[in-house]
Amino acid sequence: MTRSARHHLLREEGEARVEPVELFFDLVFVFAITQLSHRLIAHPDLRGFAETGILILAVWWTWINTAWVTNWLDPGRTRVRLLLFALMGAGLIVSMSIPDAFGARGFHFAAAYVAMELGRSLFMIAANRVHNPPNAKNFLRILCWQIVAAMFWLAGGLAGPETRLWLWATALLLWSLAPAFYMYVPGLGASSTEEWRVDPHHLAERCGLFIILSLGESILVMGATMSGMTWDGPTLFAFAAAFAGTAAMWWIYFNIGAERAERMFRASDDPGRVARLAYTYLHLPIVAGIIVVAAAVEWVIAHPHGHAAPYVIAGTLGGPALYLIGNAAFKRATGAQYWPLSHLVGVAALAALAPVAPHVEPWVLALAVAVVMMIVAMWETFSLGTRHRAGPAHKGGGE
Repeated sequence: MTRSARHHLLREEGEARVEPVELFFDLVFVFAITQLSHRLIAHPDLRGFAETGILILAVWWTWINTAWVTNWLDPGRTRVRLLLFALMGAGLIVSMSIPDAFGARGFHFAAAYVAMELGRSLFMIAANRVHNPPNAKNFLRILCWQIVAAMFWLAGGLAGPETRLWLWATALLLWSLAPAFYMYVPGLGASSTEEWRVDPHHLAERCGLFIILSLGESILVMGATMSGMTWDGPTLFAFAAAFAGTAAMWWIYFNIGAERAERMFRASDDPGRVARLAYTYLHLPIVAGIIVVAAAVEWVIAHPHGHAAPYVIAGTLGGPALYLIGNAAFKRATGAQYWPLSHLVGVAALAALAPVAPHVEPWVLALAVAVVMMIVAMWETFSLGTRHRAGPAHKGGGE
């Protein structure tokens, strides 16, 4: 083995596995998800939903960008581990700033966030310069987009709350459009998904683990809230509904969809395209839906009686609907011939509950939503279960 081969920072060819340091890095995002759900709980109005939505987008992009990076870099190398530790430190500042990101800590949030994004790209340019020049050029394009977006992040951090919302939304729009436009930069041209040599197993596993971490927030919220409540009938029903709904959410993603998606990902002639659409873009509504559900769990268990407030209705119905839409799109993009009928019917059933929701107690609404989610999970399992076990040749999805 040459000295150059020994000292480069890229993963060797072959199926990569998720390393312990990557899971250690994710601990920062466990905290970030908790901060996001608690922020939504504390600000249950239209502006609170909008601001928290901006922050969810920001957290997702910095996590998925790092997941892409560790798909190429070898976390066993000391310098790569130091990079992840540095990103963790900045990520802690980002996470600690979330509750007051639209208040006094706006600039702290923006500065740490920009440092994460620019620092990661600069590291990738240096790491790929010799051993993977096309990827180094790709990260130079990414850096150009990030520098433009960074100006909006930093300006927003210094601006008042109203202006900050629009400046940060503009920054995130740029952040989100970059992959769709293949990071096109005048003079550098556009990238191509064929150039993105992605390890399907690693990226699929990373995203699956993030879904589990996100679902864990609902478990933490329901446990913490329930422990301080009087255990009467409605409260126990609200808890049961929250637990059953969360279990159904796990089942909907992992029972068939995640495994089938990875098989299709492995077999794809253009895994970079699959990674960009299915795992970078379409996991965002899935994660956002989970965070909204976690907030709704707290609202319902803490206040199971009386008529449901508008924000309780929005969270209890909207979170699961967003989750189902995200899963339906993810499954359609990764092997299903049709949009999953079970998921579409589930979204329609949640919409049908909206006119009834103001007239029932929150625990009743939560129980109805849990029933809908369990029906979706069982419908998909019974309609696709046998064919799914047939193996990769099956391309079902019209369940």
